[in-house]
Amino acid sequence: MDKEKAILLKINGELKETGAPTAPGDIVQEIYRGDPEALDIYRHSCAHLLAQAVVELFPGTQYGVGPAVENGFYYDFLTAQPFVESDLEKIAAKMAHLVKQNLPIQKQIWPKKKAVDYFRSRAQLLKLELLEEKVGGDEVTVFTQGDFTDMCRGPHLPSTGLLKHFKLLSVAAAYWKGDEKNQSLQRVYGTVFADGDALSEHLRLLKEAKERDHRLLGKTLDLFSLQEEAGPGLVYWHPKGARIRHVIEEYWKKRHYQGGYDLLYTPHIGREWLWQTSGHLDFYQDSMYAPMDIDGMNYYLKPMNCPFHIMIYKSTQRSYRDLPLRWAELGTVYRYERSGTLHGLLRVRGFTQDDAHIICTPEQVDDEILRVLDFSLDLLQSFGFNDFKIELSVRDPQITGKYAGSDAMWVEAEASLVKALTERRLP
Repeated sequence: MDKEKAILLKINGELKETGAPTAPGDIVQEIYRGDPEALDIYRHSCAHLLAQAVVELFPGTQYGVGPAVENGFYYDFLTAQPFVESDLEKIAAKMAHLVKQNLPIQKQIWPKKKAVDYFRSRAQLLKLELLEEKVGGDEVTVFTQGDFTDMCRGPHLPSTGLLKHFKLLSVAAAYWKGDEKNQSLQRVYGTVFADGDALSEHLRLLKEAKERDHRLLGKTLDLFSLQEEAGPGLVYWHPKGARIRHVIEEYWKKRHYQGGYDLLYTPHIGREWLWQTSGHLDFYQDSMYAPMDIDGMNYYLKPMNCPFHIMIYKSTQRSYRDLPLRWAELGTVYRYERSGTLHGLLRVRGFTQDDAHIICTPEQVDDEILRVLDFSLDLLQSFGFNDFKIELSVRDPQITGKYAGSDAMWVEAEASLVKALTERRLP
């Protein structure tokens, strides 16, 4: 079988359009349609295709941003009227028409002033706002296909003709830039693949996932409910759900006692001083509920349990011989999540979390990290989770003002995490 034509290049590890210039010594790799690296490019190119179709079908629509996301893409639009299901069908038909035209997708570098003039002449106020916020140079990268032009760093596919296997999935409201003080936009979601079989398989999995949606099961099996009129994002556990939760919590407690932990219970509110001292008011206040005045003092609902555990530690003088201390809590916390992000039990404003803190000497850190890693994975495996993907989160050294402790402590702590993953051969 003849090799398919390359749709992208990777030059020194960075994806580029085909035809991108190279220099002697560059490491150049051709990327083909079925390569994993190509999928995000398909998604982003299809987002531009969606925007082109919407603008041509609904004159006067403003287009905002359209990124590739984990399972597809979306694009946000400011429209005169909300989209309905029949609109999605029209948009998909228009996209298919643009695919058949096989329009070249051309990259250009414009002076910023030219971009401002272009989008102003078309009354694209969202794009003008993005241009005003743009920093770092007087040039703007744009991509044009047919009569449609959009700002984007790229790369993109060579032409719209490669975007045959797409599906528009849904439309939802979304605030511009995720801020509820901004305009409410129409967010259209879709997915795309390089071949029809991959698209069909993805749609099959989506159908299965919809049938197993925990929100549907929670209602059908009478496990829990969310009462919007009493407060969004707050979960009500019904008798059957409460019994399941009780069984899980009892098992959790038993395993923690066996694992060398002691259990704690801490209050749901704390004085402002506590959250100021812990740093939450400086770095996390936007995700905390507003304070309540009690006896002339501000109190906050707790978004985390950490400061309370530290208060227990400070309640008496302790010896190094007491260490390590392993303290665990099923702590109910409250966090202000934007209304547009709430989603069943997966994104809520009040929840009970498996929270624990280990207080130990520096010499005990490596052993304790290994111990808690093994304990966590074993507990997850008890519930049938066996396929693990580990994400190692570390401090950003460029933003040291948001971190407690010295640089040396951070280097040592992060090294312990890496060492534990290496020792357990976890990627």
